[in-house]
Amino acid sequence: MKIRVSSYKEHIVLDNLPEHVAVIMDGNGRWAKERGNSRIFGHRNGVTAVRQTVEAAAELRIKYLTLYAFSTENWNRPKTEVDALMSLLVSTMDEETSTLMKNNISLNIIGDVSQLSANVADKLAAVIEKTSQNTGLKLIVALNYSGRWEIVEAVKRINADICAGKLTVEGNITAELFSDYLNTKNIPDPELLIRTSGEYRISNFLLWQIAYTELYFTPTLWPDFRKEDFYNAIADFQKRERRFGKTSEQLNQKIK
Repeated sequence: MKIRVSSYKEHIVLDNLPEHVAVIMDGNGRWAKERGNSRIFGHRNGVTAVRQTVEAAAELRIKYLTLYAFSTENWNRPKTEVDALMSLLVSTMDEETSTLMKNNISLNIIGDVSQLSANVADKLAAVIEKTSQNTGLKLIVALNYSGRWEIVEAVKRINADICAGKLTVEGNITAELFSDYLNTKNIPDPELLIRTSGEYRISNFLLWQIAYTELYFTPTLWPDFRKEDFYNAIADFQKRERRFGKTSEQLNQKIK
């Protein structure tokens, strides 16, 4: 007799899904090292995890998925690894564009794309344009991104608008206005942040946006991350009580 194995997906309440899930994809290097291979071997195998995660989010009809692909600090890695990562990015875009179109997924980028090579920037721009009319999952890739960089850039733009007379320090500067100067303007803050590989840190990712985000850490190394791991994170999220500074009693009274 074959025993049916239950999936975490069966425990997910579809009317209580996070609108936006962010993921720190970590552990490619360690995964490769455990197998006696180079770090880029881990990055290549991590593409499968990306595909599985995007498909899982789309199947659940989550609206926004942000993947942390390359930080501003990653330029400090060996040039061979950085070059291989950029080459992998281009080849992956070539291979996955048809899948994005088939699944009604649009692509966007946050980060400083001005430092990318023309080849990489042109490929990304082409995919963004081609998928721009898709109305399903919005896939956001953080590329050459860091939270501190984003905040500093926002301050610079606000300062420029103050100098131009478009803003006044006394009356205009609010948290809502500040958010409009970030790369994530018009994107809701993530309700859930997933980090793989067993590390317990944020690594300079969406520092402003995750003020009230639920954090989920898993020891699974990124190349081993699959749909079931994503469903597990969503199911765990749905067990959390999100109070936003209020007490449980206040929330319960509101429900009643």
